[in-house]
Amino acid sequence: MSQSSVSIFVKGIRKAFGATMALDGITMAFSSGTMHGVIGPEGTGKTTLMRIVLGLLKPTAGTIEFNRDGERVDFEAVRPGVAYMPQSQSLYPDLSVGEHLDFFSALYGLPDNIYRKRREDLLRITRLGEFIDRPAGQLSGGMYKKLGLMCALLRSPNVMLLDEPTTGVDPISRREFWELIYGLLDQGILVIITTAYMDEAERCGNVHLMENGKVVAEGEPRKLLEWEGVRSFDELFLKRSRHE
Repeated sequence: MSQSSVSIFVKGIRKAFGATMALDGITMAFSSGTMHGVIGPEGTGKTTLMRIVLGLLKPTAGTIEFNRDGERVDFEAVRPGVAYMPQSQSLYPDLSVGEHLDFFSALYGLPDNIYRKRREDLLRITRLGEFIDRPAGQLSGGMYKKLGLMCALLRSPNVMLLDEPTTGVDPISRREFWELIYGLLDQGILVIITTAYMDEAERCGNVHLMENGKVVAEGEPRKLLEWEGVRSFDELFLKRSRHE
């Protein structure tokens, strides 16, 4: 894995879809080696933000800046080290777990010796080794999400963007998925995860609470709760909503 340190700076991003303002002046800083949680209900602009960061959408206004090892670079310079797991994972239902890994290895152009080692490691940490021959269409929701994460991690990224990865999975699978994500931080990866689950905010190193396309609060979870005088992010969200 490359040891490059990548940070992302979102500056005054606005995105309009017709008369609807999906993002209204968003400014955020995402630092390397940190798990950043973008938290908010459905329709608040989280996925739109992720797609703009990836260059899949153009903002109406504002800029996205990328720093690698302290120097500003274009997105193309960091693109090979960016992995994205979309909210609606597009896996192939007839392909097995092993066939998916083979396919994405070929897509990323991984040398066979590197691929075999990463494949072994990923199957071990996800505990999907015994399901190597099972088609994706026959996996449980939690295993399906793990397979999507494995396919993204094969390229050994510096930046991991996860768009609501725990939506629709059972509590045990959610916990296991978070354990996998924590493992990424030991490798110095920048992780940005979006979620509508308020309880997941406290699992992050830094949180950015969004509502109606705006940032309403951000900071280190426990300090933010103390500063706002609330016990949970549900309470914080309600408090901020009343002030709007």
